[in-house]
Amino acid sequence: MTYFQAIVLAIIEGLTEFLPVSSTGHIIIGTALMGMEPSPFVKLFTIVIQLGTILSVLVLYYRRFFRSLDFYYKLAVAAIPASILGLALNDFIDALLESPLMVAVMLVVGGIILLFVDKWFNRPQIGNSDDISYKQAFIIGWYQCLALIPGTSRSASTIVGGMTQSLTRKAAAEFSFFLAIPMMLGASVVKLYKFLKEGHVFTGEEINLLIIGNVVGFIVAIIAIKSFISVLTKYGFKAFGWYRIIVGLTIIGLLLSGHSLEII
Repeated sequence: MTYFQAIVLAIIEGLTEFLPVSSTGHIIIGTALMGMEPSPFVKLFTIVIQLGTILSVLVLYYRRFFRSLDFYYKLAVAAIPASILGLALNDFIDALLESPLMVAVMLVVGGIILLFVDKWFNRPQIGNSDDISYKQAFIIGWYQCLALIPGTSRSASTIVGGMTQSLTRKAAAEFSFFLAIPMMLGASVVKLYKFLKEGHVFTGEEINLLIIGNVVGFIVAIIAIKSFISVLTKYGFKAFGWYRIIVGLTIIGLLLSGHSLEII
């Protein structure tokens, strides 16, 4: 991996992780266009740079993390379903990850759903994510399980889940940001543990790549989150729906044209 490739992947991660567009789908296109091989470090890199994007949420919403323990309890409750299913279905999920076509199809399907979400859930009653109940948090957590299917988008599934529980688009998006923290932190720790357990040792250059990746991802994610909230509040999901459809069809087009796409 070159420094240029690391920066490009970090930009993709920062831009897409919290948007309902599937960061996995974009990483596929990015790595394919740059001709990258799915080495153990590259696979680790695309997961661990999520730490930078997590930090962006902590910085932007730091006041939320000092209000009460109730906030953390609700996040824990919401994280339970995906954590359990993720461990139980690990082999099945790994098999799905071998299919770029699955990612492309789910991008298109999810895009079509986003075209109509604003009409389906147009009577929100909760404008602050702190006001949701434990039951609502748990239900949103089940929606997050849909993101175990590659290409679905964790952000899209949790935001839609929040809207089904009468949250405004903004409140649902913010709860999705907060819920990303335990899930992404857990995924990073597990990936790092497996990497080291397999006997891999970081080189000085790889450490530099991880630092640069996280810094770039942090900066880009801050910009992406601020822009996303503004666009989502004013215009809703339709633009993101069309965008997903275009990206999904692009991946299908690359596959049909003979490109060998690897999910990193």
